[in-house]
Amino acid sequence: INTTSQNSSVRKRRVYSSKAESETEADSSKDNAETSSKHTGKEKRLGSVRPGTYWLTRVVLLRSVAFIYFVAFSVAYNQNKQLIGERGLMPCKSYLNSVKRYVGGKIGVAALTYTPSILWFMDWTDMDANLDLIALVGMVLSGFVLLTGMANMIIMGTLWVLYHSLVNVGQLCQLLETGFLAIFLCPVWTLSQIPRRCPPSLICIWTFRWLIVRIMLGAGLIKIRGDKCWRDLTCMDYHYETQPVPNPVSYYLHRSPWWFHRFETLSNHFIELIAPFFTFLGRRMCMVNGVIQILFQVVLILSGNLSFLNWLTIVPSLACFDDKSLAFLFRSGGGAKKTVLEIQNEARAGRPPKPTRGMLMRRVVNVSLAVLIGYLSIPVVMNLLSSRQVMNTSFDPLRIVNTYGAFGSITKERTEVIFQGTLAKDPKDPEAIWEEYQFLCKPGDVNRRPCLISPYHYRLDWLMWFAAFQTYEQSEWVIHIAGRLLANDSTVLSLMDHNPFQDRGTPRWVRGEHFRYKFSQPGSSSAAQGKWWLRKRIGAYFPPVDLEGLRGYFQSRNWPHPHIPQKKS
Repeated sequence: INTTSQNSSVRKRRVYSSKAESETEADSSKDNAETSSKHTGKEKRLGSVRPGTYWLTRVVLLRSVAFIYFVAFSVAYNQNKQLIGERGLMPCKSYLNSVKRYVGGKIGVAALTYTPSILWFMDWTDMDANLDLIALVGMVLSGFVLLTGMANMIIMGTLWVLYHSLVNVGQLCQLLETGFLAIFLCPVWTLSQIPRRCPPSLICIWTFRWLIVRIMLGAGLIKIRGDKCWRDLTCMDYHYETQPVPNPVSYYLHRSPWWFHRFETLSNHFIELIAPFFTFLGRRMCMVNGVIQILFQVVLILSGNLSFLNWLTIVPSLACFDDKSLAFLFRSGGGAKKTVLEIQNEARAGRPPKPTRGMLMRRVVNVSLAVLIGYLSIPVVMNLLSSRQVMNTSFDPLRIVNTYGAFGSITKERTEVIFQGTLAKDPKDPEAIWEEYQFLCKPGDVNRRPCLISPYHYRLDWLMWFAAFQTYEQSEWVIHIAGRLLANDSTVLSLMDHNPFQDRGTPRWVRGEHFRYKFSQPGSSSAAQGKWWLRKRIGAYFPPVDLEGLRGYFQSRNWPHPHIPQKKS
Protein backbone atom coordinates (compact mmCIF):
# COMPACT_ATOMS: atom_id res chain seq x y z
CA ILE A 1 0.00 0.00 0.00
CA ASN A 2 2.83 2.45 0.92
CA THR A 3 4.65 1.66 -2.33
CA THR A 4 1.49 2.22 -4.36
CA SER A 5 0.80 5.58 -2.73
CA GLN A 6 4.40 6.66 -3.23
CA ASN A 7 4.26 5.81 -6.95
CA SER A 8 0.99 7.68 -7.27
CA SER A 9 2.47 10.81 -5.69
CA VAL A 10 5.54 10.63 -7.94
CA ARG A 11 3.30 10.43 -11.00
CA LYS A 12 1.34 13.44 -9.77
CA ARG A 13 4.52 15.44 -9.22
CA ARG A 14 5.68 14.56 -12.76
CA VAL A 15 2.36 15.67 -14.21
CA TYR A 16 2.49 18.94 -12.24
CA SER A 17 6.14 19.43 -13.25
CA SER A 18 5.33 18.78 -16.90
CA LYS A 19 2.49 21.27 -16.77
CA ALA A 20 4.74 23.86 -15.13
CA GLU A 21 7.41 23.38 -17.79
CA SER A 22 4.85 23.72 -20.55
CA GLU A 23 3.50 26.88 -18.98
CA THR A 24 7.07 28.24 -18.59
CA GLU A 25 7.90 27.50 -22.25
CA ALA A 26 4.66 29.12 -23.34
CA ASP A 27 5.41 32.21 -21.26
CA SER A 28 8.97 32.32 -22.65
CA SER A 29 7.73 32.06 -26.23
CA LYS A 30 5.21 34.76 -25.52
CA ASP A 31 7.92 37.03 -24.04
CA ASN A 32 10.19 36.42 -27.06
CA ALA A 33 7.34 37.17 -29.41
CA GLU A 34 6.52 40.33 -27.52
CA THR A 35 10.21 41.40 -27.52
CA SER A 36 10.46 40.69 -31.23
CA SER A 37 7.29 42.60 -31.95
CA LYS A 38 8.59 45.48 -29.82
CA HIS A 39 11.83 45.62 -31.86
CA THR A 40 9.87 45.39 -35.10
CA GLY A 41 7.50 48.03 -33.91
CA LYS A 42 10.36 50.27 -32.86
CA GLU A 43 12.04 49.84 -36.25
CA LYS A 44 8.77 50.67 -37.94
CA ARG A 45 8.38 53.73 -35.76
CA LEU A 46 11.96 54.81 -36.52
CA GLY A 47 11.46 54.23 -40.24
CA SER A 48 14.20 53.75 -42.81
CA VAL A 49 17.44 55.67 -43.10
CA ARG A 50 16.92 58.91 -45.01
CA PRO A 51 19.33 60.68 -47.37
CA GLY A 52 21.38 63.73 -46.56
CA THR A 53 23.50 62.49 -43.64
CA TYR A 54 26.89 60.76 -43.64
CA TRP A 55 27.20 58.88 -40.33
CA LEU A 56 27.32 55.46 -41.99
CA THR A 57 29.41 56.87 -44.83
CA ARG A 58 32.03 57.86 -42.26
CA VAL A 59 32.18 54.32 -40.86
CA VAL A 60 32.63 52.86 -44.35
CA LEU A 61 35.29 55.43 -45.25
CA LEU A 62 37.28 54.87 -42.06
CA ARG A 63 37.22 51.09 -42.42
CA SER A 64 38.28 51.38 -46.06
CA VAL A 65 41.19 53.69 -45.26
CA ALA A 66 42.20 51.36 -42.41
CA PHE A 67 42.20 48.39 -44.80
CA ILE A 68 44.57 50.18 -47.19
CA TYR A 69 46.81 51.23 -44.29
CA PHE A 70 46.92 47.63 -43.06
CA VAL A 71 48.00 46.34 -46.47
CA ALA A 72 50.58 49.11 -46.87
CA PHE A 73 52.14 48.50 -43.47
CA SER A 74 52.11 44.73 -44.10
CA VAL A 75 54.09 45.28 -47.30
CA ALA A 76 56.49 47.54 -45.38
CA TYR A 77 56.97 45.00 -42.57
CA ASN A 78 57.73 42.15 -44.96
CA GLN A 79 59.95 44.00 -47.44
CA ASN A 80 61.43 47.19 -45.99
CA LYS A 81 64.36 45.48 -44.24
CA GLN A 82 65.44 43.90 -47.54
CA LEU A 83 65.02 47.09 -49.53
CA ILE A 84 65.94 49.98 -47.20
CA GLY A 85 67.17 48.30 -44.02
CA GLU A 86 70.71 47.98 -42.64
CA ARG A 87 71.69 45.56 -45.43
CA GLY A 88 69.03 46.64 -47.89
CA LEU A 89 69.54 47.42 -51.54
CA MET A 90 69.02 51.16 -50.90
CA PRO A 91 69.61 51.72 -47.16
CA CYS A 92 67.50 54.55 -45.78
CA LYS A 93 70.26 55.38 -43.28
CA SER A 94 72.52 56.37 -46.18
CA TYR A 95 69.75 58.48 -47.66
CA LEU A 96 69.06 60.25 -44.36
CA ASN A 97 72.76 60.93 -43.87
CA SER A 98 72.97 62.47 -47.34
CA VAL A 99 69.97 64.70 -46.56
CA LYS A 100 71.58 65.65 -43.25
CA ARG A 101 74.78 66.71 -45.01
CA TYR A 102 72.79 68.61 -47.65
CA VAL A 103 70.95 70.72 -45.04
CA GLY A 104 74.08 71.60 -43.08
CA GLY A 105 74.72 68.57 -40.87
CA LYS A 106 71.90 69.19 -38.39
CA ILE A 107 68.58 67.48 -37.79
CA GLY A 108 66.26 70.45 -37.69
CA VAL A 109 63.45 72.15 -39.54
CA ALA A 110 65.34 72.02 -42.84
CA ALA A 111 65.84 68.26 -42.61
CA LEU A 112 62.22 67.67 -41.58
CA THR A 113 60.96 69.86 -44.41
CA TYR A 114 63.10 68.05 -46.97
CA THR A 115 62.26 64.56 -45.66
CA PRO A 116 59.44 64.50 -43.11
CA SER A 117 59.96 61.33 -41.06
CA ILE A 118 60.03 60.24 -37.43
CA LEU A 119 63.12 58.21 -38.33
CA TRP A 120 65.08 61.40 -37.66
CA PHE A 121 64.28 61.05 -33.95
CA MET A 122 64.93 57.31 -33.61
CA ASP A 123 68.11 55.44 -32.73
CA TRP A 124 69.95 54.66 -35.97
CA THR A 125 72.08 51.87 -34.49
CA ASP A 126 69.39 49.36 -35.51
CA MET A 127 67.43 50.75 -38.44
CA ASP A 128 65.78 47.38 -39.11
CA ALA A 129 64.14 47.51 -35.68
CA ASN A 130 62.94 51.06 -36.35
CA LEU A 131 61.35 50.06 -39.64
CA ASP A 132 59.71 47.01 -38.06
CA LEU A 133 58.38 49.08 -35.16
CA ILE A 134 56.78 51.66 -37.49
CA ALA A 135 55.18 48.92 -39.57
CA LEU A 136 53.92 46.90 -36.60
CA VAL A 137 52.38 49.89 -34.83
CA GLY A 138 50.72 50.84 -38.11
CA MET A 139 49.34 47.33 -38.56
CA VAL A 140 47.95 47.22 -35.01
CA LEU A 141 46.25 50.63 -35.21
CA SER A 142 44.83 50.11 -38.70
CA GLY A 143 43.68 46.61 -37.76
CA PHE A 144 41.79 48.03 -34.78
CA VAL A 145 39.97 50.60 -36.94
CA LEU A 146 39.24 47.99 -39.62
CA LEU A 147 37.69 45.53 -37.17
CA THR A 148 35.75 47.95 -35.00
CA GLY A 149 34.89 50.80 -37.35
CA MET A 150 35.89 53.18 -34.56
CA ALA A 151 38.63 55.82 -34.79
CA ASN A 152 39.61 59.21 -33.48
CA MET A 153 41.95 61.94 -34.68
CA ILE A 154 44.76 60.59 -32.50
CA ILE A 155 44.72 57.14 -34.17
CA MET A 156 44.28 58.42 -37.72
CA GLY A 157 46.89 61.13 -37.19
CA THR A 158 49.36 58.57 -35.87
CA LEU A 159 48.77 56.34 -38.90
CA TRP A 160 49.39 59.29 -41.19
CA VAL A 161 52.65 60.24 -39.45
CA LEU A 162 53.88 56.64 -39.48
CA TYR A 163 53.15 56.19 -43.16
CA HIS A 164 54.61 59.60 -43.95
CA SER A 165 57.85 58.36 -42.40
CA LEU A 166 58.04 55.63 -45.06
CA VAL A 167 56.80 57.54 -48.10
CA ASN A 168 60.18 58.98 -49.02
CA VAL A 169 61.52 55.49 -49.59
CA GLY A 170 59.06 54.48 -52.27
CA GLN A 171 55.48 54.29 -51.00
CA LEU A 172 52.39 55.87 -52.58
CA CYS A 173 51.66 59.52 -51.82
CA GLN A 174 47.97 59.07 -52.74
CA LEU A 175 47.51 57.22 -49.45
CA LEU A 176 49.01 60.23 -47.67
CA GLU A 177 46.32 62.56 -49.00
CA THR A 178 43.52 60.06 -48.34
CA GLY A 179 44.86 59.37 -44.85
CA PHE A 180 45.16 63.08 -44.09
CA LEU A 181 41.52 63.71 -45.01
CA ALA A 182 40.44 60.73 -42.88
CA ILE A 183 41.86 62.44 -39.79
CA PHE A 184 39.14 65.08 -40.02
CA LEU A 185 36.34 62.54 -40.23
CA CYS A 186 36.86 61.60 -36.58
CA PRO A 187 36.31 63.10 -33.15
CA VAL A 188 39.44 64.10 -31.27
CA TRP A 189 39.20 61.57 -28.42
CA THR A 190 35.94 59.63 -28.54
CA LEU A 191 36.03 56.05 -29.81
CA SER A 192 32.60 55.28 -31.21
CA GLN A 193 31.18 54.28 -34.58
CA ILE A 194 28.49 56.96 -34.25
CA PRO A 195 29.80 59.75 -31.97
CA ARG A 196 26.68 61.87 -31.51
CA ARG A 197 28.63 65.00 -30.54
CA CYS A 198 30.75 64.89 -33.72
CA PRO A 199 28.54 64.78 -36.84
CA PRO A 200 30.36 64.10 -40.12
CA SER A 201 31.35 67.32 -41.79
CA LEU A 202 29.96 67.92 -45.25
CA ILE A 203 33.18 69.83 -45.94
CA CYS A 204 35.23 66.70 -45.23
CA ILE A 205 32.94 64.59 -47.44
CA TRP A 206 33.50 67.07 -50.26
CA THR A 207 37.28 66.97 -49.84
CA PHE A 208 37.09 63.23 -50.58
CA ARG A 209 34.90 63.91 -53.60
CA TRP A 210 37.33 66.57 -54.78
CA LEU A 211 40.12 63.98 -54.46
CA ILE A 212 38.41 61.42 -56.72
CA VAL A 213 37.63 64.16 -59.26
CA ARG A 214 41.31 65.18 -59.39
CA ILE A 215 42.54 61.58 -59.57
CA MET A 216 40.30 60.77 -62.53
CA LEU A 217 40.82 64.03 -64.42
CA GLY A 218 44.58 63.79 -63.90
CA ALA A 219 44.63 60.24 -65.25
CA GLY A 220 42.41 61.10 -68.21
CA LEU A 221 44.17 64.31 -69.24
CA ILE A 222 47.66 62.79 -69.06
CA LYS A 223 46.47 60.07 -71.45
CA ILE A 224 44.94 62.47 -73.97
CA ARG A 225 48.06 64.64 -73.89
CA GLY A 226 50.43 61.69 -73.82
CA ASP A 227 50.68 58.60 -75.95
CA LYS A 228 49.12 58.76 -79.42
CA CYS A 229 47.56 55.32 -78.89
CA TRP A 230 45.09 56.85 -76.40
CA ARG A 231 43.84 59.14 -79.16
CA ASP A 232 43.65 56.49 -81.89
CA LEU A 233 42.07 54.05 -79.38
CA THR A 234 44.72 51.32 -79.69
CA CYS A 235 46.36 51.45 -76.24
CA MET A 236 44.37 48.53 -74.87
CA ASP A 237 45.86 46.36 -77.63
CA TYR A 238 49.06 46.44 -75.57
CA HIS A 239 48.14 47.27 -71.96
CA TYR A 240 47.30 43.83 -70.58
CA GLU A 241 50.55 42.32 -71.86
CA THR A 242 52.89 45.20 -71.00
CA GLN A 243 51.51 46.40 -67.62
CA PRO A 244 53.91 46.07 -64.66
CA VAL A 245 52.67 42.74 -63.27
CA PRO A 246 49.97 40.94 -65.30
CA ASN A 247 47.66 38.37 -63.74
CA PRO A 248 45.94 35.30 -65.26
CA VAL A 249 42.93 37.37 -66.40
CA SER A 250 45.30 39.69 -68.30
CA TYR A 251 46.36 36.71 -70.42
CA TYR A 252 42.84 36.19 -71.77
CA LEU A 253 41.79 39.85 -71.97
CA HIS A 254 44.85 40.58 -74.14
CA ARG A 255 43.37 38.34 -76.83
CA SER A 256 40.01 40.10 -76.89
CA PRO A 257 38.76 41.20 -80.34
CA TRP A 258 39.91 44.56 -81.67
CA TRP A 259 36.49 46.17 -81.29
CA PHE A 260 36.41 45.28 -77.60
CA HIS A 261 39.76 47.02 -77.05
CA ARG A 262 38.41 50.13 -78.83
CA PHE A 263 35.35 50.04 -76.58
CA GLU A 264 37.60 49.74 -73.50
CA THR A 265 39.62 52.79 -74.52
CA LEU A 266 36.54 54.90 -75.23
CA SER A 267 35.01 53.81 -71.92
CA ASN A 268 38.23 54.78 -70.15
CA HIS A 269 38.03 58.30 -71.60
CA PHE A 270 34.38 58.66 -70.57
CA ILE A 271 35.03 57.41 -67.01
CA GLU A 272 38.10 59.60 -66.45
CA LEU A 273 37.13 62.77 -68.34
CA ILE A 274 33.32 63.00 -68.27
CA ALA A 275 31.97 61.04 -65.30
CA PRO A 276 33.87 63.03 -62.62
CA PHE A 277 31.75 66.10 -63.41
CA PHE A 278 28.64 64.15 -62.35
CA THR A 279 29.85 64.78 -58.80
CA PHE A 280 28.60 68.37 -58.99
CA LEU A 281 25.16 67.59 -60.49
CA GLY A 282 23.20 66.64 -57.39
CA ARG A 283 22.82 63.58 -55.18
CA ARG A 284 21.74 61.03 -57.79
CA MET A 285 24.34 61.95 -60.39
CA CYS A 286 27.01 62.04 -57.70
CA MET A 287 26.08 58.47 -56.76
CA VAL A 288 26.16 57.50 -60.46
CA ASN A 289 29.74 58.74 -60.61
CA GLY A 290 30.56 56.79 -57.43
CA VAL A 291 29.16 53.57 -58.92
CA ILE A 292 31.02 54.13 -62.21
CA GLN A 293 34.35 54.80 -60.50
CA ILE A 294 34.06 51.81 -58.16
CA LEU A 295 33.12 49.42 -60.98
CA PHE A 296 35.99 50.81 -63.05
CA GLN A 297 38.48 50.14 -60.28
CA VAL A 298 37.09 46.64 -59.74
CA VAL A 299 37.70 45.87 -63.43
CA LEU A 300 41.28 47.14 -63.10
CA ILE A 301 41.79 45.03 -59.96
CA LEU A 302 40.57 41.90 -61.76
CA SER A 303 42.73 42.52 -64.82
CA GLY A 304 46.14 43.27 -63.27
CA ASN A 305 48.32 43.50 -60.17
CA LEU A 306 48.63 47.25 -59.65
CA SER A 307 49.46 47.08 -55.95
CA PHE A 308 46.75 48.58 -53.72
CA LEU A 309 46.47 51.59 -56.05
CA ASN A 310 43.03 50.70 -57.42
CA TRP A 311 41.75 49.67 -54.00
CA LEU A 312 42.87 53.04 -52.69
CA THR A 313 41.09 54.87 -55.51
CA ILE A 314 37.82 53.24 -54.45
CA VAL A 315 38.02 54.96 -51.05
CA PRO A 316 37.25 58.58 -52.05
CA SER A 317 34.57 57.27 -54.42
CA LEU A 318 32.67 56.03 -51.35
CA ALA A 319 32.12 59.65 -50.33
CA CYS A 320 29.68 59.95 -53.25
CA PHE A 321 27.14 57.96 -51.20
CA ASP A 322 25.12 59.09 -48.18
CA ASP A 323 23.64 57.05 -45.32
CA LYS A 324 20.54 55.98 -47.24
CA SER A 325 22.56 54.49 -50.09
CA LEU A 326 25.01 52.66 -47.77
CA ALA A 327 22.48 51.47 -45.19
CA PHE A 328 22.33 48.01 -46.83
CA LEU A 329 25.90 47.37 -45.61
CA PHE A 330 24.76 47.53 -41.97
CA ARG A 331 22.75 44.98 -40.04
CA SER A 332 19.10 45.84 -39.68
CA GLY A 333 18.43 46.84 -36.09
CA GLY A 334 22.16 46.95 -35.39
CA GLY A 335 23.71 49.57 -33.17
CA ALA A 336 25.08 51.90 -35.87
CA LYS A 337 22.01 51.85 -38.08
CA LYS A 338 19.63 52.19 -35.13
CA THR A 339 21.55 55.16 -33.73
CA VAL A 340 21.53 56.92 -37.10
CA LEU A 341 17.76 56.44 -37.34
CA GLU A 342 17.33 57.95 -33.89
CA ILE A 343 19.55 60.93 -34.77
CA GLN A 344 17.63 61.55 -38.00
CA ASN A 345 14.27 61.33 -36.23
CA GLU A 346 15.40 63.72 -33.51
CA ALA A 347 16.57 66.21 -36.13
CA ARG A 348 13.30 65.80 -38.05
CA ALA A 349 11.32 66.45 -34.85
CA GLY A 350 13.29 69.64 -34.25
CA ARG A 351 15.29 68.21 -31.35
CA PRO A 352 18.91 68.32 -32.58
CA PRO A 353 21.68 68.16 -29.96
CA LYS A 354 22.53 71.49 -28.43
CA PRO A 355 25.78 72.87 -29.90
CA THR A 356 28.67 72.68 -27.47
CA ARG A 357 31.92 74.60 -27.42
CA GLY A 358 33.68 71.55 -28.87
CA MET A 359 31.20 71.35 -31.76
CA LEU A 360 31.71 75.03 -32.54
CA MET A 361 35.49 74.62 -32.48
CA ARG A 362 35.10 71.64 -34.80
CA ARG A 363 33.24 73.80 -37.30
CA VAL A 364 36.15 76.24 -37.28
CA VAL A 365 38.54 73.33 -37.93
CA ASN A 366 36.38 72.10 -40.83
CA VAL A 367 36.30 75.55 -42.43
CA SER A 368 40.08 75.79 -41.98
CA LEU A 369 40.43 72.42 -43.72
CA ALA A 370 38.39 73.70 -46.66
CA VAL A 371 40.60 76.82 -46.91
CA LEU A 372 43.79 74.71 -46.72
CA ILE A 373 42.69 72.21 -49.37
CA GLY A 374 41.46 75.02 -51.59
CA TYR A 375 44.74 76.92 -51.32
CA LEU A 376 46.89 73.82 -51.92
CA SER A 377 44.70 72.86 -54.89
CA ILE A 378 45.60 75.98 -56.86
CA PRO A 379 48.91 74.65 -58.31
CA VAL A 380 47.29 71.24 -58.79
CA VAL A 381 44.47 72.72 -60.88
CA MET A 382 46.98 74.83 -62.82
CA ASN A 383 48.89 71.63 -63.54
CA LEU A 384 45.70 69.94 -64.80
CA LEU A 385 45.09 72.84 -67.16
CA SER A 386 48.70 72.98 -68.36
CA SER A 387 49.79 71.41 -71.64
CA ARG A 388 52.95 70.38 -69.75
CA GLN A 389 51.01 68.42 -67.14
CA VAL A 390 53.08 66.30 -64.76
CA MET A 391 51.66 63.36 -62.84
CA ASN A 392 52.19 61.91 -59.37
CA THR A 393 53.82 65.06 -58.04
CA SER A 394 53.33 67.11 -54.90
CA PHE A 395 53.70 70.86 -54.52
CA ASP A 396 53.91 70.87 -50.71
CA PRO A 397 56.40 69.03 -48.44
CA LEU A 398 53.68 67.19 -46.49
CA ARG A 399 52.08 65.90 -49.71
CA ILE A 400 48.59 66.85 -48.60
CA VAL A 401 47.27 67.74 -52.08
CA ASN A 402 48.96 66.05 -55.03
CA THR A 403 48.73 65.51 -58.76
CA TYR A 404 47.90 62.04 -60.05
CA GLY A 405 47.93 60.09 -63.28
CA ALA A 406 48.76 56.68 -64.69
CA PHE A 407 49.83 55.17 -68.00
CA GLY A 408 50.28 58.44 -69.83
CA SER A 409 52.40 56.39 -72.21
CA ILE A 410 52.02 52.70 -73.00
CA THR A 411 54.95 50.43 -73.76
CA LYS A 412 54.24 48.48 -76.93
CA GLU A 413 56.60 45.62 -76.12
CA ARG A 414 57.29 43.84 -72.87
CA THR A 415 60.95 43.40 -71.98
CA GLU A 416 62.34 41.66 -68.93
CA VAL A 417 65.71 41.51 -67.19
CA ILE A 418 66.59 37.94 -66.28
CA PHE A 419 69.35 37.27 -63.77
CA GLN A 420 71.47 34.23 -64.56
CA GLY A 421 74.35 32.60 -62.71
CA THR A 422 76.95 29.96 -63.49
CA LEU A 423 79.46 27.83 -61.62
CA ALA A 424 81.82 27.81 -64.61
CA LYS A 425 85.24 29.37 -64.16
CA ASP A 426 85.14 31.12 -67.54
CA PRO A 427 81.93 33.01 -68.35
CA LYS A 428 82.85 32.97 -72.06
CA ASP A 429 83.07 29.19 -72.14
CA PRO A 430 80.39 28.04 -74.64
CA GLU A 431 79.77 25.01 -72.43
CA ALA A 432 79.06 27.13 -69.36
CA ILE A 433 75.61 26.39 -67.96
CA TRP A 434 73.70 29.54 -67.04
CA GLU A 435 70.82 29.03 -64.63
CA GLU A 436 68.03 31.52 -64.01
CA TYR A 437 66.79 33.18 -60.84
CA GLN A 438 63.04 33.63 -60.54
CA PHE A 439 61.32 36.57 -58.90
CA LEU A 440 58.19 36.18 -56.82
CA CYS A 441 55.74 37.49 -59.38
CA LYS A 442 57.22 39.14 -62.46
CA PRO A 443 57.51 37.11 -65.69
CA GLY A 444 60.54 34.85 -65.92
CA ASP A 445 59.92 31.15 -66.46
CA VAL A 446 57.66 30.98 -69.53
CA ASN A 447 55.77 28.03 -68.02
CA ARG A 448 54.84 29.83 -64.81
CA ARG A 449 51.30 31.14 -64.59
CA PRO A 450 51.02 34.91 -63.96
CA CYS A 451 50.43 35.57 -60.28
CA LEU A 452 47.41 37.08 -58.54
CA ILE A 453 48.46 39.19 -55.54
CA SER A 454 46.44 42.44 -55.50
CA PRO A 455 46.15 44.36 -53.18
CA TYR A 456 49.51 43.06 -51.93
CA HIS A 457 52.61 44.41 -53.63
CA TYR A 458 56.05 43.00 -54.45
CA ARG A 459 58.04 46.20 -54.73
CA LEU A 460 61.21 44.71 -56.21
CA ASP A 461 59.23 43.01 -59.00
CA TRP A 462 57.65 46.39 -59.76
CA LEU A 463 61.04 48.11 -59.84
CA MET A 464 62.37 45.46 -62.22
CA TRP A 465 59.62 46.41 -64.68
CA PHE A 466 61.01 49.96 -64.81
CA ALA A 467 64.58 48.71 -65.04
CA ALA A 468 63.74 46.63 -68.12
CA PHE A 469 63.21 49.69 -70.34
CA GLN A 470 66.19 51.54 -68.91
CA THR A 471 69.89 50.63 -68.79
CA TYR A 472 71.78 49.27 -65.81
CA GLU A 473 73.68 52.57 -65.66
CA GLN A 474 70.34 54.27 -64.97
CA SER A 475 69.35 51.60 -62.42
CA GLU A 476 72.59 50.92 -60.56
CA TRP A 477 70.77 48.96 -57.86
CA VAL A 478 70.49 46.15 -60.43
CA ILE A 479 74.26 45.64 -60.13
CA HIS A 480 73.85 45.76 -56.35
CA ILE A 481 71.46 42.80 -56.66
CA ALA A 482 73.96 40.95 -58.84
CA GLY A 483 76.69 41.39 -56.22
CA ARG A 484 74.40 40.08 -53.49
CA LEU A 485 73.47 37.06 -55.60
CA LEU A 486 77.17 36.24 -56.04
CA ALA A 487 77.34 35.89 -52.25
CA ASN A 488 74.02 34.01 -51.93
CA ASP A 489 72.86 36.91 -49.75
CA SER A 490 69.78 35.80 -47.83
CA THR A 491 68.41 39.36 -47.67
CA VAL A 492 68.02 39.64 -51.44
CA LEU A 493 67.14 36.00 -51.96
CA SER A 494 64.16 36.41 -49.61
CA LEU A 495 62.65 38.69 -52.28
CA MET A 496 62.97 35.95 -54.90
CA ASP A 497 61.05 32.79 -55.61
CA HIS A 498 63.84 30.51 -56.86
CA ASN A 499 67.58 30.35 -56.26
CA PRO A 500 69.13 27.82 -58.69
CA PHE A 501 72.19 27.49 -56.44
CA GLN A 502 70.34 26.57 -53.27
CA ASP A 503 72.54 24.16 -51.28
CA ARG A 504 75.02 24.06 -54.19
CA GLY A 505 77.47 26.77 -53.21
CA THR A 506 77.71 30.25 -54.73
CA PRO A 507 77.78 31.17 -58.42
CA ARG A 508 81.10 32.38 -59.79
CA TRP A 509 79.51 34.73 -62.28
CA VAL A 510 76.17 36.50 -62.59
CA ARG A 511 74.85 38.29 -65.65
CA GLY A 512 71.69 40.07 -66.77
CA GLU A 513 69.98 39.04 -69.99
CA HIS A 514 67.42 41.15 -71.83
CA PHE A 515 64.39 39.33 -73.29
CA ARG A 516 61.25 40.35 -75.18
CA TYR A 517 58.15 38.62 -73.78
CA LYS A 518 54.76 37.99 -75.38
CA PHE A 519 51.69 36.12 -74.21
CA SER A 520 51.24 32.79 -75.94
CA GLN A 521 48.09 32.34 -77.99
CA PRO A 522 45.36 30.50 -76.03
CA GLY A 523 44.72 27.16 -77.70
CA SER A 524 48.05 27.17 -79.57
CA SER A 525 50.65 24.40 -79.40
CA SER A 526 52.75 26.55 -77.05
CA ALA A 527 49.82 26.97 -74.70
CA ALA A 528 49.18 23.23 -74.87
CA GLN A 529 52.76 22.72 -73.68
CA GLY A 530 52.00 24.84 -70.63
CA LYS A 531 53.66 28.03 -71.86
CA TRP A 532 52.01 31.25 -70.75
CA TRP A 533 54.75 33.33 -72.34
CA LEU A 534 56.91 33.29 -75.46
CA ARG A 535 60.24 35.07 -75.30
CA LYS A 536 63.11 36.09 -77.52
CA ARG A 537 66.56 37.24 -76.45
CA ILE A 538 67.37 40.88 -77.20
CA GLY A 539 70.93 40.84 -75.87
CA ALA A 540 72.96 41.38 -72.72
CA TYR A 541 71.53 43.77 -70.14
CA PHE A 542 74.78 43.80 -68.17
CA PRO A 543 77.87 41.66 -68.75
CA PRO A 544 78.98 38.77 -66.51
CA VAL A 545 80.36 40.06 -63.20
CA ASP A 546 82.13 38.42 -60.27
CA LEU A 547 82.73 39.55 -56.70
CA GLU A 548 86.30 40.64 -57.21
CA GLY A 549 85.45 42.62 -60.32
CA LEU A 550 82.69 44.46 -58.44
CA ARG A 551 84.87 45.51 -55.52
CA GLY A 552 85.75 48.92 -56.96
CA TYR A 553 82.17 49.48 -58.20
CA PHE A 554 80.80 48.88 -54.70
CA GLN A 555 83.45 51.00 -52.98
CA SER A 556 82.80 54.00 -55.25
CA ARG A 557 79.14 53.95 -54.17
CA ASN A 558 79.78 53.25 -50.47
CA TRP A 559 78.01 49.89 -50.71
CA PRO A 560 79.25 47.19 -48.33
CA HIS A 561 81.10 44.56 -50.34
CA PRO A 562 79.25 41.21 -50.24
CA HIS A 563 81.00 38.39 -48.42
CA ILE A 564 80.43 34.73 -49.09
CA PRO A 565 79.21 33.16 -45.84
CA GLN A 566 81.53 30.46 -44.52
CA LYS A 567 80.04 27.06 -43.96
CA LYS A 568 79.94 25.93 -40.36
CA SER A 569 82.02 22.85 -39.73
